[in-house]
Amino acid sequence: MNETWPSETNDSATGTMVHRPRIAITMGDPAGIGPEVVLKAVAEEKVRRACRPIIVGDAQLLAHTARTLDLLCGYDVVLRGEPFLEPADDPVIYHLNNISGHVEPGVESGAAGRAAAEYIEAAVELCAAGAADAISTAPINKRALFLGGYSFPGHTEFLAHLTRAEECAMAFVAANLRIVLISTHVPLADAIRLVERQRIERVVRLTDRELKRWGIERPRIAVAALNPHGAEGGLFGVEEAAEIAPAVAACRDEAGIAVSGPFSADTIFLRASRGEFDAVVACYHDQAMIPVKCLSFGEAVNVTLGLPFIRTSVDHGTAFDIAGKGVAEHSSMVAAILLAAELARTEQSGQEAVL
Repeated sequence: MNETWPSETNDSATGTMVHRPRIAITMGDPAGIGPEVVLKAVAEEKVRRACRPIIVGDAQLLAHTARTLDLLCGYDVVLRGEPFLEPADDPVIYHLNNISGHVEPGVESGAAGRAAAEYIEAAVELCAAGAADAISTAPINKRALFLGGYSFPGHTEFLAHLTRAEECAMAFVAANLRIVLISTHVPLADAIRLVERQRIERVVRLTDRELKRWGIERPRIAVAALNPHGAEGGLFGVEEAAEIAPAVAACRDEAGIAVSGPFSADTIFLRASRGEFDAVVACYHDQAMIPVKCLSFGEAVNVTLGLPFIRTSVDHGTAFDIAGKGVAEHSSMVAAILLAAELARTEQSGQEAVL
């Protein structure tokens, strides 16, 4: 796929030349707030200064959303499979033409879930063809995805399948806090069983490798404990001594990783946010999400570790209750796109990302 957009632009704020990576931005579930927050985000000057947006979605639905909510649109449209021929600073819509009929905002459906999945597939194709440098995704609805014929619990597992990535992990960046999850969307009882040595070792090694991709030369990684107060020497549980500590020791002694723990979860996230660690490995979904959303709700960014390209996403869902009303906050979408652009530049330059 031939792509001739200028790779650099003059940053009016600093007067310096800035590399502008191509970010494929998926529209998300058409019935959710994805189309709205994407249009709002790409209209921001700071987003256009940072990257060259490629909106992957349905041009007609985006145009309808713009008319209905009085948003900026009118961007050039490129059909799926066609080359990007003309240099442009404005966003481009990569049109899949995969929506037939009216999409009712806020209504869960298999048709919308299938369309959302196809936007993700198309974005991966763009990265594989070299037409995009990174992906930033608007929210999808997991049940709609299932109704559309896709049996994945979320973006992370779907992207791992599409790219044949052997190891992936969900991570979040919230202000100066980075958290990586041992497990994602599973029942808590299952998540506890997944706190086992080999899995922890894989996640720690992946975290170390990916943070080096981000330009952090020797990442300092902390591993959170599962039980209250780190189990108090076995009084409140055995996972720390039986699984977490041996995994930490193996990663430190055998792989030379700067990892330590387990640390009591009621303090380790605060310590990391103050700069003592570069990342925290959390034992389960809500252990990670509570500090993320308390610290930076609406502006945190989801990052998938282990993919052959950078992928970021918003920290919220499809918000069907406010879809189509024009009141959706787009700050997390902006943050996701800006982080994707920053990490893509970091990969190409080898310098540490400014997060």
